[in-house]
Amino acid sequence: MARSLVIKVTAGTDAPERCNQAFTVAAAAAASGVPVSLWLTGEASWFALPGKADDLGLGLAHATPLSDLLAAVLAGGTVTLCTQCAARRDITAEDVIKGIRIAGAPTFIEESLTEGAQALVY
Repeated sequence: MARSLVIKVTAGTDAPERCNQAFTVAAAAAASGVPVSLWLTGEASWFALPGKADDLGLGLAHATPLSDLLAAVLAGGTVTLCTQCAARRDITAEDVIKGIRIAGAPTFIEESLTEGAQALVY
């Protein structure tokens, strides 16, 4: 069975380096053909909205732009916005970038406990 990677990112502009690390790992995994699932929670929830990865510009030296990393993950993996995090921010399924789903803890647990899965939290 192929190994998969589940990444939960809780940081946004409040911790830009940690946020960018999570997106970088997810994009690298997707580009390498590893099944990857990136979960947007907490302050990272805002990146599910169109243009927010650019608008909130992390401006980290030597870092790939967050919008490019998100596009890479969407092209080769899945991106999920936490149900509760979306509700707290009044974000609906109609608001998010095409290809991003909204799901909750049961789905995260299911993905994380799949045989061969490795879960990381940033």
